[in-house]
Order: sequence, then structure tokens, then C-alpha cells
Amino acid sequence: MAMIKLGIRELVEFVLRSGDLNPQTAGSNNTALAGARIHRRLQKQRLVAHPDYQKEVSLKTTVTMNHQDYVIQGRADGIFYDQGHAHIEEIKTSDLTFADVPDSTLTLYWGQAKVYGYLLMADQKLDSVTLQLTYYQTGEDHITTNEQELTTADADEFFQRLVDEYESWLILRAQLRHRRDESLDTLTFPYPAYRAGQHELAAAVYKTVFLKKQLLVEAPTGTGKTISTLFPALKAMGAGLIQRTFYLTAKQSTRRVAEEAVALMAQQGLCLKSITLTAKQQIMFPEEADVSPTDNPFMLGYYDRLKPALMDLLTHEDELTRPIIEQYARKHTVDPFEFSLDASLFCDVIIGDYNYLFDPKVYLQRFFSEPDEDNFFLIDEAHNLLSRAREMYSTSLDEQTVSALKLLFKGERSFHRRVNSLVKTFNTLNELLGTEENGELTFQPPLDAFTDEVQHFVDYLGDWLPNQEESEDLQQVLAVYFSCLDYLRLSELYNATYRTRLVGTNQGVSVRLVCLDPSEFLNQSLHLGRGAVLFSATLSPLDYYQRVLGVDEDGLTYKLPSPFEPRHQAILITNYIQTTYRQREANLSRIVASIQALVSGKMGNYLIFLPSYGYLTQVVAAFQQACPDVNTLSQTGAMTSADRDAFLAHFGPTPTTTLVGFAVLGGIFSEGIDLPADRLIGVGIVSVGLPGLNTETDLIRDYFDEHNGHGFEYAYQLPGLNNVFQAAGRLIRSARDQGIILLMDQRFSQSRYTQLFPAHWRYWRSVGRLEQLSACVNNFWQQDREGAG
Repeated sequence: MAMIKLGIRELVEFVLRSGDLNPQTAGSNNTALAGARIHRRLQKQRLVAHPDYQKEVSLKTTVTMNHQDYVIQGRADGIFYDQGHAHIEEIKTSDLTFADVPDSTLTLYWGQAKVYGYLLMADQKLDSVTLQLTYYQTGEDHITTNEQELTTADADEFFQRLVDEYESWLILRAQLRHRRDESLDTLTFPYPAYRAGQHELAAAVYKTVFLKKQLLVEAPTGTGKTISTLFPALKAMGAGLIQRTFYLTAKQSTRRVAEEAVALMAQQGLCLKSITLTAKQQIMFPEEADVSPTDNPFMLGYYDRLKPALMDLLTHEDELTRPIIEQYARKHTVDPFEFSLDASLFCDVIIGDYNYLFDPKVYLQRFFSEPDEDNFFLIDEAHNLLSRAREMYSTSLDEQTVSALKLLFKGERSFHRRVNSLVKTFNTLNELLGTEENGELTFQPPLDAFTDEVQHFVDYLGDWLPNQEESEDLQQVLAVYFSCLDYLRLSELYNATYRTRLVGTNQGVSVRLVCLDPSEFLNQSLHLGRGAVLFSATLSPLDYYQRVLGVDEDGLTYKLPSPFEPRHQAILITNYIQTTYRQREANLSRIVASIQALVSGKMGNYLIFLPSYGYLTQVVAAFQQACPDVNTLSQTGAMTSADRDAFLAHFGPTPTTTLVGFAVLGGIFSEGIDLPADRLIGVGIVSVGLPGLNTETDLIRDYFDEHNGHGFEYAYQLPGLNNVFQAAGRLIRSARDQGIILLMDQRFSQSRYTQLFPAHWRYWRSVGRLEQLSACVNNFWQQDREGAG
């Protein structure tokens, strides 16, 4: 039986944590990079005083309980010898003064050091060791050093007490994994047969886990991507290759599909723990909103109630969905978001948003502080990852939000001095824009002086905030504080893929850090596990996505054929319509007439996608005037989840009238919705989907022009075409579906587009005039009727 690994920090924190959950005192707002730099600096200083100083020393031991081996491991920050006597250094960084660090936190600090002491003494047969806690307060650049002597007897007693208390949890984890592995050993594919392409995809996923590789897969709609990736990953888990699978998505709808796949396999006998992580703002209880942690009943005494809550949850539930988490969190009066994170440590499948792995601001440190080959990643709808990653690694800081703080806390002179100092730095930047005609300036080097001023501001607030009472004014300060922290985090990552933008507005200047190419950061995240599979219905061309998503050069790529008959859909290109911006007005009547020809062929439901809301409004008005008897429906700019559901509800089965819905290309209705059979029989797409011209997309174009000569394709053409493929993919959702895709832009017939069409579009046809379009539409439905007859 394979050994189970357990981190020293995880062990100590789980057993010794007690008291309240208070983010303001439990941790630090320092970035990981800043903390690492401080560690390296202090370790370098130690090396001067102690030439034998060893940093990041790996220590481990094996403990056998319940006939199972557990490897308890970690890394001591430093070990050195003074006159032959061993010292172990544990370095901690925080914004708090040492005097303000809670006793519960100090217990964890010393607990880690004691375990390192136990392991070192056991390994080197020592009688005692000196534990040195080095505490670095970032705001004041102040170091506090404390020491404790630890004897072998005390260390043995402490370590045994830790293990004894954790034993029931280790046994529980082993029992859960044994139960899981037994069920996985007999688990079969949960459908009577594989669809076309499913078996090949499943085999490729298993091979990827086995070889410790990364796999990029284009699997067309209808392949059954979720079950075809989850099933082999779980079988690899049963074989001991991995212990944990992360299923990461961009949308809640795809998270639900993953939940349904786990539930389906559970009906077939699968026994494992799965959890769906929900964003903090979405899952917190209403009574927690705008309540200070010191007044929040779900945080006060959180760690004193955590273990009973976890035992209750894990004993009675397998599929830990949001309602289940909320149910047990309320039952035991614990914060639901933190409870879900603590419960995830015992789970085999973790379903959540991309940001839990990739976002430097919110990634799961308990899993991803260092690489772990027990982890494996399934990245769904991977075509969304690039734009999301650019957002994750870009940020802005606005003069307006900082200046607004001058109206608050008017009696606080030191507060206003620090605010004014930062505002003056903004004013200096504003002067740089004075000579720019368009009020914008872009350059490559970072603004070091500005960043230093932001750091001073954050350092000040780090000391000031804990002494303030809860208020609306304080919330406004906190919002600026966190924006500054985001800026500092990303400024540490600044490299050749970044640009600095200054943008002037009526309210002042905005400083923006723009990441043009996040592929290196994505690659680093993907390497935090044994391997990864990134998949979507639209990942053409694969070499483009392999490059921009940071997939290893020796990673695997795979393109599956569509499981459906290509002739079930007609793909028609109107070669007589031009939709470039200057030609839109002149071509409006042709677009309306073409939509009319499409929907006149057969009564039913249709979706028409346009490149912008402004153009949508114009086309809808013209269509309604031309076809007043046809029911229409339009997407609006600020639709809630309920509005979205209401929109889709109009596309019901067996329609008795024709309905034409108008939506924005690349918006909420162009992907992630399922309208099978006669709920949708036609899709029209106006334009080739090029993103609107703007400064940042032009920067992306220029960057890739310099690096590979494909700037326009990488910045405009390929992202736009992906939106087209996604929108067209709404049409054929099952083997019974039939319909027409109408591409209204003559550019679609150019070779630079047709060469990128998926294989199941191979019967596309260009039509040169409106009459020919009407004939093609009527012929398609006539053949359909004859086939049905």
C-alpha cells in the first residue's frame, strides 16, 4: 500500500489551531514573493555569521498507524551549529507587531519548530536543540528573535501527543482512501457504451496521468468531455498514481456538470469525497455581511468547533456541494467558506473556479504552496483561461479612489499625511500625461518610485487598520488597501510580458499593469501537480493554444472528431455581406434579409449573434420593422441570472411559432447553454468576431508580432474565431439535432478562416446572393422532411 504524505505545517495547524478565525490577525498581507525575499535575505545574513548555516532543510519521518505508513515531512527554514550545539530557525513574516501576534498563532509557530527539532534530534541522535523563532515585521522592518531549548524527552512527548491527537483523522483518511480505492477498482464507465471519441479521450487522459504530462484536447460538443476526463483520472487515482483531482472551470454551469458526473458514478458504486468550492462572497451567510470578524458568531471560536463539524460532515456526506456545506456550517456555527477549505483537505475531487490554481491573489496555499505530484488538474472550457489569466495578472490603481480617502477620518493627521503623499505621486504621473494628446501613455519599465510609495501607504495602513472600529468609512479604506495590495503583488511579477499604462480621466490618473502574455505563469501553476488536461470544444489551432496557455513544449495535443453526422447541419457563408465597421450601415438591409431567409425556411427557434450591443440594437430594430409578425427577444447589457434563465425559457421544445433571439457574440448566450433538439434549429453569426480595436489588444498584437510574427492572429483573429465556434456550437447538441449555421460575413470564405474550420464543418458552402441563400435553406429542410418521411 502506498505511503500517505502529510505536511508538518498541515499537521501542526490542524491539531493546535484554536480560538477565533480572524483574517486581520491570523495571517499576513505580505505577498509570497515578498515573504520569500525576506526569508532569503535573513538566511543570507545567517550564513555570514554561521558559515555552516543550511537553509530549507528537508526533514521527514515515517509513522505507522492502523497498518498504514504516513510520511510526515517539511522543510526547516534554517539549521546551524554554535559550538557544536544545533539551532533550528523558524522564520515568520507579518504586518503585526510581535506584541500583537495572538497566542494561538505563536503556538503554531513554535509547534512547527518543535516538530523540526524532534526530527533533527531523532536523525542525528541529539539530546537537545535550540529553537529560534525569527519574527520579521514588514511595516517597520523590525526583527524579533526568541529562543527555546527543546530536549529529546520534551520533543518525543510533544510529537507523540500531536500524532495521537491526529491519529483518528489519519485513520479516517486512510479508511476513506481504502473505501475509495476499493470502489474505484470495480468502477466501470457509467454508460452502456462509449460515444464516438470518448474511449480515445479517456485513454489519452489516463496516459497523461501515467506519463506525468500535460494534454491539450479539442473535443467537439457532444463528446461528453466531463465524464471522459473525470472517469480516467479517478481510475488513475485508484491505481495510486494520484490522490487528488482538481476539476477547474470558468463558469458555475460547468461546475454543476462535474457534480452531476460524480453523482452519476456514485450511483454506479463510486465512494469518494468530492467538494465544490464557492466564492467567499457567494457562500457567506447573510448575517455575516458587513460584520467585523470580532463580532461574527461564525468566526468567533471557529477552530474550537471545526473538528466536530468536520467529523460530522465527513462521516455522513460524500458529495459536498454548496447546500451541504451551508447545512453543516450553520449546524455547527462555522464560517461556510473557511469550512469548505478545511473540508477540502479530506476530499479526492475538488471542483472550483480557475482562480483556485492560477490566480496569484487567491490560489489555495494549502495545496499549492509547493509542487505535489499527488495533484492532477482537469481544466474545462480551457479556451476561457487565456482571457481570465490576463485579468488575474493585470491590475489598476486609480487616483480617484485614493483621493476620496481625504474626506474620511478628518481628525487623523498621520492618516491624511500618508494619503496626501500618495495623491502627490499620482499628480506627478499626471504631469507626464500633459504632453499626450490622447491622455494615455504606455511604456515597459515599472514605476519603481510609485510602487515604493504604494508600499509605504500599505505599511502605514497595516499598523493603522487594527486600531479602527468597524464603519462604512473603514470599509472604504479597506477597499483601497486591498487594491494597493493587489498592485504590489503583481508588481513583483513584472517582467518582459508586462506593460505599464497611464490613463488620464476627469477624476485623475489610473496606473495599470497589463500582462500581455501570462503563459509562463500558467505553466508554473500547471507544474504544481503531476500533470494536467486542458480541454474544450474549441481549441483550434492547437499550437496557438499550446503556446498561449503555457502547455509544455513536449505536452500532448489531441483533436477528436465530432460524434455527430456533419450533414445534420448546413453551414452557409453569405459572400455578399460585409460587416467591417465602415460597411455595416450599407449592409444592414442585406443582413436583415438574410436573417429573414434563414427563419423563413422552417418554423422554430433561432439565435442571431452580433459583435456588440450597439449593433444588436440597430439590427433588431431593422428586423422588427421588416418582420413585424415574428417574435423577437434581445439580450440586454445587465442581465441577472434570473433574466438569463427567463431568456432561455422562451426557447422551449415543440414551438408553435417562430422565435428569433438576438445576443452578443462572446457573451453569456454564446457558450455554456444547452438547447437541444427543436429548442434551437438555426444560428446566425454577424461578423468574424474580431475584438473591438483598443489600446491593450493592440499591445498584445505588437507583443506577438515581435515574438513570432503572428500579432494580428493572436490578438484579434483567433480569439474572435473562437467566439464564432462557441456560438455555432449551440446548435448541434445531440445525435438528433439538425439545423443551419449562417455566417454573415464574406471574410469567412477566405482561406485564412476556412483553413481553421473544424473537420465537421467540411461541407460549408458559400452563397453569392440572397436568392441562393433562400434556396439552400429550403433545400436543407426539404431533405430533412424527406428523410423523416
